[in-house]
Amino acid sequence: MAHLFTIIFYQPILNLLVWLYNIIPGHDIGIAIVLLTIIIRVILLPLSKKSIESQKSLQDLQPKIEEIKKQFPGKEEQGKAMIKLYQDNKINPLSSCLPLLIQLPFLIAVYQVFMAGLKSNSLNLVYPFISRPESISVISMGFLDLSKPNWVLAILAGAAQFWQAKMMITKKAPINTKGAMDENMTAMLNKQMLYFMPAFTIFIGISLPGGLTLYWFVVTLLTVLQQMFIFNRILNQDKKEVITVEPIK
Repeated sequence: MAHLFTIIFYQPILNLLVWLYNIIPGHDIGIAIVLLTIIIRVILLPLSKKSIESQKSLQDLQPKIEEIKKQFPGKEEQGKAMIKLYQDNKINPLSSCLPLLIQLPFLIAVYQVFMAGLKSNSLNLVYPFISRPESISVISMGFLDLSKPNWVLAILAGAAQFWQAKMMITKKAPINTKGAMDENMTAMLNKQMLYFMPAFTIFIGISLPGGLTLYWFVVTLLTVLQQMFIFNRILNQDKKEVITVEPIK
């Protein structure tokens, strides 16, 4: 299984990074990491797009979910009503999580590449048709050592994580109905996660190699930009649907 993971995920990502490092003028590993992040994000774009749209669809159903919980206090009746609601709206509540699980092997492979793949003894996995450098310089822009932890990159990654979480929370419908204790609890947990995840990102980031933290920062920033684009597109579609044409008198 480990050998299969190496062939399918680890080795292609390592070779892509080495190829980018070779063709970039000045062989800047920092620029190579940024380009690698963008390429991986583009490859996984359909999955991440599906995940964001599913989250938005579930948020739009929140008022109806609250009404069901008011109307059906029993768990069994409530569950049947929820299933019917999801079926009527053609929504799978697990569809927002599945794309994230599919992306997990890519994230693990990237982590392993940045932790060990840039060492000289790991370059033997470079494909024969790609020029294998004797070594890869971990210095970016002439001063930034991406093999060592960098607290500035960790803070930037945490700030991007906060931006992403804040955007998702502000897009959720307000919970004002009586008896919506579960939803209120969920809202409270989401608010806690708004601060916990950025803090966790910074805490972990200051102990990881700067190259991995740079990847984390860029991928989170790209996720934020993608969320903005998708939310604005959905908002514009909703506006078009409510526009009515006044008859000519």
